Amino acid sequence: QVQPVESGGGLVQTGGSLRLSCVAPERTFSTNAVGWFRQAPGKEREFVAGITWGSGTTTYVNSVKGRFTISRDNAKNTVYLQMNSLKSEDTAAYYCNAASSFAPLRILGSELGSWGQGTQVTVSS
Repeated sequence: QVQPVESGGGLVQTGGSLRLSCVAPERTFSTNAVGWFRQAPGKEREFVAGITWGSGTTTYVNSVKGRFTISRDNAKNTVYLQMNSLKSEDTAAYYCNAASSFAPLRILGSELGSWGQGTQVTVSS
């Protein structure tokens, strides 16, 4: 199974911005939706945002609404996460993965594919 490849993380001050990129697995009917996830030290991995390849429909968790924007470039098989107004609680390793729809993304369901290496985001105060 091809793993996604995440990049774009780094160290940024509170209130700053970062743009993450994910080269996603090959698009099939079973990977119609791509999501960004994050895992902070000592915490479980959580869903952050998702987008569908076809219509570009998006979904976000409440904690990032209005600050994060997910987008995609179908020609490059790449999904982006623009993160603005970053807070210390956004510090985490960020990952992407794909599924047939938003439902399995939100619950990190069993149909998700292999995880990539992730990219670290550190927000300093």
